[in-house]
Amino acid sequence: MKTLSLKLRLILLFILLVMITWSVASFLAWRQTSKNIDEIFDTQQMIFAKRLSVLQPATIGNISQQLPKTKKLLRHNRGAQDDDALAFAIFTPDGEMVLHDGDNGSNFIFNYHQDGFANSAIREDDDLWRIVWLKTADNRYIVAVGQELDYRDDMLEDLLVSQLKPWLIALPIMALLMVWLITRELKPLRHIAEQLNRRQPDDASALITPRIPGEIQPIVDALNKLFNRIGTMLARERRFTSDAAHELRSPLAALRVQTEVVQLSGDDEAMRQHALANLTDGIDRSTRVVDQLLMLSRLDSFSQLDDIQQIEWQALLQNAIADIYPKAQAENIDIRLDIRQTPTPVKGQQLLLSVLLRNLLDNAIRYGRQGNTIMVTLDKHSFSVEDEGPGVSDEYLQRIGERFFRPPGQEKTGSGLGLSIVQRIAHLHGLSTKFSNRDQGGFKVVISWH
Repeated sequence: MKTLSLKLRLILLFILLVMITWSVASFLAWRQTSKNIDEIFDTQQMIFAKRLSVLQPATIGNISQQLPKTKKLLRHNRGAQDDDALAFAIFTPDGEMVLHDGDNGSNFIFNYHQDGFANSAIREDDDLWRIVWLKTADNRYIVAVGQELDYRDDMLEDLLVSQLKPWLIALPIMALLMVWLITRELKPLRHIAEQLNRRQPDDASALITPRIPGEIQPIVDALNKLFNRIGTMLARERRFTSDAAHELRSPLAALRVQTEVVQLSGDDEAMRQHALANLTDGIDRSTRVVDQLLMLSRLDSFSQLDDIQQIEWQALLQNAIADIYPKAQAENIDIRLDIRQTPTPVKGQQLLLSVLLRNLLDNAIRYGRQGNTIMVTLDKHSFSVEDEGPGVSDEYLQRIGERFFRPPGQEKTGSGLGLSIVQRIAHLHGLSTKFSNRDQGGFKVVISWH
């Protein structure tokens, strides 16, 4: 089921909100205006009744029972008069009408029960009237002042129409302005959508977002971070492919050459054995390169570590030395562990830290001299691995750890990835690495923490 667009939903919701607000405001205005009109006219009727109640009986006796009609008193300039606005009559306690206004007051029906207001009908009129009854101070007369309720309703309607009519005209204008404003404010979202539609799959550039609302900015920032991560991942994959192609080209070519030598050796057993040995070394080297490339690619994909546990450096070093000791013995190299201080356990991934130690020890065995010693020293905040090999010239020392970098003049074969893997694992664990030459000759790696 297709949902409505955000723009249409906002427009409909705002129009609904305006209509509800206007309806509630109109109802409250009607209630308040009706109350105010009743208060004004009730007060007016009461004041008029009080004035009539103080007329002297003698004065009343000299006045004709019927006053002339209001509209006949003035031939000109009589204003906008209404017979229903106000009418009065004066009765005796027996119900005899002694005076009326000459208009609707003559139709009043004597229905006095007590002083106060009452709604009742009059003769020759189907509508209700609101009449106030008031007895004079000497109890000789009863004054009735009335007003037709429809007159009040008509005035209430006129007042409400005059108040609400401008709003009825303004509502369509407000709706149009609302549509324009919502369209204008949502324009940056449409601009972002157009950029996303035009974007190439490998485009990692940030979205261009001028005048972006603050509520949308976090989404744009998250998208830009996502594009950056995707760009980094694609660059890493391209680099891995390029590195693998570069590093495996030479070993595979050498393997092919050695295979051809084996085929051409014929009955020459020495040549065949030499070619097979070279073929085995080439396979081992290719396998090592592939393993290191895969390891480095896997490490590059890590943003944080999982499977974290407490690591005891002493036990980890002892296990790593025990694992690689046979290889060291094959090269006539001794490995010694000097525990000066036992550090507090750290949190890390044991498998990766084991790979870090294995690469350090393997690098020391590979580039150390036969008959020498590799010294592993554990301190409170660091450990070091030192060999007695030729070391690295000062001009190339700063580049140690770069991927595929091997200082010129190295006799041993290698891919130049071992120390890069060490640096990446150390970085993931918040460890510091330092490469240097020993004063007495050889290469030294220090891994430290806080």
